[in-house]
Amino acid sequence: MPDTLRLEIVTPQATVFSEEVNMVTLPTVEEQIGVYPHHVRMITQMIPGELIVSTDGQDRFLAVGEGLIEISGDHVAIITDMAIRAEQIYEVKIEEARARAAARLQEKISDEEVATVNASLARSLAQLQVKRRRRM
Repeated sequence: MPDTLRLEIVTPQATVFSEEVNMVTLPTVEEQIGVYPHHVRMITQMIPGELIVSTDGQDRFLAVGEGLIEISGDHVAIITDMAIRAEQIYEVKIEEARARAAARLQEKISDEEVATVNASLARSLAQLQVKRRRRM
């Protein structure tokens, strides 16, 4: 059996993913990184974007939000505010959410509300990017 690593993705709502995988590609603040078994230990911050899971020659795609990533030789643990499989993204609903967030930014709102709306906008854009690239 080829080397694998355990990928676990946890959101406030549930454990979204917990499987043995061959590789995972992650969006981080530094750059997009690929993680294989026996990767050097590290902790980094995840940004909204596309997460790619490779298992037995097949790729699966998830839209992810902000979070923390802990990598050890045989384990990747992610705590994030959002993780949605590409096939579960409904483009029309996400486009509506994106439009609402963009409109809200045009209003006179507090700095705290701006940060919240920007975070919502980033999550919506990540989902749209994954859905449109994969067209599922």
